[in-house]
Amino acid sequence: MRLKDKIAIVTGASSDIGLEISKRFVEEGANVVLLGRDRTKLENARKSIKDYDTKTVSIPCDLTNEAQVIQTVNQITDHYGRIDILVNNAGTITDPIHFHEMSDVDMNSLVDTNMFGTFRITKSVIVKMLENKNGGSIVNIGSISAERAIPKVHLTVYCTTKAAINMFTKGLAVEYARRNIRCNCVNPGIVNAGMIKSYLDYPEARKVLEERQPINRIGEPSDVANAVVYLASDDAKWISGVILNVDGGKSASEG
Repeated sequence: MRLKDKIAIVTGASSDIGLEISKRFVEEGANVVLLGRDRTKLENARKSIKDYDTKTVSIPCDLTNEAQVIQTVNQITDHYGRIDILVNNAGTITDPIHFHEMSDVDMNSLVDTNMFGTFRITKSVIVKMLENKNGGSIVNIGSISAERAIPKVHLTVYCTTKAAINMFTKGLAVEYARRNIRCNCVNPGIVNAGMIKSYLDYPEARKVLEERQPINRIGEPSDVANAVVYLASDDAKWISGVILNVDGGKSASEG
């Protein structure tokens, strides 16, 4: 077990990818705290995890609320004594729309959740990691949209928030390297999760998407989770500041 007795936080844990990460962490021996905004969705997700009653807890937490974030992190450390791993999976996306047509409300929602939400929880967790003096591992979940815009899919602000997470990862990795805190980022490509799932219900749409992947299939949440487990574990103890594209080779291709 690569994460035996580790204390891990997974944000956005009721989402497809967040839940799969939580499941894999438990399989690898970790105790997992699932965070999310919706109490009911969060608890339903938690109960789908093997040994959920002994290896997991769920705590509703809005990452856009600083006081709530600080209280939640304090609650976790009061109970477990430390935090070893943080997975910043929580995020939001808007429907594709031209940048000049976006409202301030939509732009602020993307920035406050994808960027500042990640900043807030990471800051609070790093404080606890420094107090404990045993270091820790932070894994951010970004997107290959951080590196390339998609023609005819207008997601400029979303892409910008994810690009910021790439640099946030590198900055943290260097800043806290001497404090034994590692930080890496996993950038998924097209995965059978979230808003893409409805498109995959149509065979023709699925075929078009699959044919554009060098590895001729759509990714699964488990593909992302496997990469996160590796980066969070001591198998990657000399790896920090890495942006790992988990995209079936898409970012290496021309199309």
